[in-house]
Amino acid sequence: MSNRHPRILILTAGFGDGHLQVSSALLHYFHAQQVNQVQIIDLMREAHPVLNSFFSKVYQMSSFTSQLGFDYYGWSYYMTRDSNPSGPVMRYLNGFVKPKMLETISRFRPDAVINTFPFGVVSPRECVHAARTFTVITDYALHSRWIHPDTYAYYVATNEIKDMMVQNYDGLAGKISVTGIPVRPQFYSAAAEAPLRRAAQGMTKGKRILIMAGTFTVFQQLVELIHLLVDQEVGEITVVCGRKQQAYEKLTTLFSDQPQVNILGYVKNIHDLMAASSCIVTKAGGITLSEAVILKLPIFILSPYGGQERENARYFKNHGMAQISSNVRQLADQLRHFLGAPVISDRIRGNMAEFHKGTAGELIVNDILMTLQNHQDANHDYELVLRP
Repeated sequence: MSNRHPRILILTAGFGDGHLQVSSALLHYFHAQQVNQVQIIDLMREAHPVLNSFFSKVYQMSSFTSQLGFDYYGWSYYMTRDSNPSGPVMRYLNGFVKPKMLETISRFRPDAVINTFPFGVVSPRECVHAARTFTVITDYALHSRWIHPDTYAYYVATNEIKDMMVQNYDGLAGKISVTGIPVRPQFYSAAAEAPLRRAAQGMTKGKRILIMAGTFTVFQQLVELIHLLVDQEVGEITVVCGRKQQAYEKLTTLFSDQPQVNILGYVKNIHDLMAASSCIVTKAGGITLSEAVILKLPIFILSPYGGQERENARYFKNHGMAQISSNVRQLADQLRHFLGAPVISDRIRGNMAEFHKGTAGELIVNDILMTLQNHQDANHDYELVLRP
């Protein structure tokens, strides 16, 4: 590594877009520091493409099966939440990707390996090329799968997670920084413009509900919610279907005669939509919640399924930044009440402003680069001492 050209390897996963978005955010902030030798790798997809496709489908189905009482993902999450990070379960899970990980490190020879997904850490003793490992925890809840004895530093979302790590695992007190979860820079730009947009929106007495269609595992629930909101005349309703083309086509047909209902497919400027909205109905993924905090956008969550999403939702509810509903009618009532009481919106936005940690991606990248520089300086001083 030279002073200006460290080599960075970012490990991610394609289970949902969240881990990929965190990786993209980190890439941006490394480039902003003129660090251009950065590689992002979906480790599971590279190591076992067929198995990765299977696991991805199983993960996507888990939200649907949980609605039927078969919450296999939630069960596995809670069963292993407090497992020994060095025990057989975690060793087995890491074993899926370890050979590919060792191969990638040997080929790319990174100075730093950054985990945005909880598997893939390997011991320096197993590598021909030694690299420091950093972990960015992308949830508002702690699970043992994130912990590895050879991780040099952890970046976490909250003080509560840091406290739990220190209490439950020896030797971590000096390794943890509370930075928040990295999000893409577009959200900070949109946040700067959001007050003006909302002021203009208030002048026209308009209320805008942003609904992420992926929140709904049962399509008919989404249709029911839109009908309830239309009947209540709450204001403008925007539904983002993402890559669900079939849902987009059906909703476009069903609500073609409702001018206050806007149905969108995949959008690149989701940050602009969020900034112009009064609230968002979404799943409780750590990255989406972090984006909403930056934009001070009140959050509504429908029946979060077991695992990190349920824990994320509970954390946000307990800190006055989100409301949770158990069924569609309750959700519609919550939205109606919220839109009719500006004091609730002001309170939630205030809680979010107090909670916001700063530009997480920038903080993390600067800390990693400083660590690498200090390590290089220490090695240089050691070489000078030994030089005859």
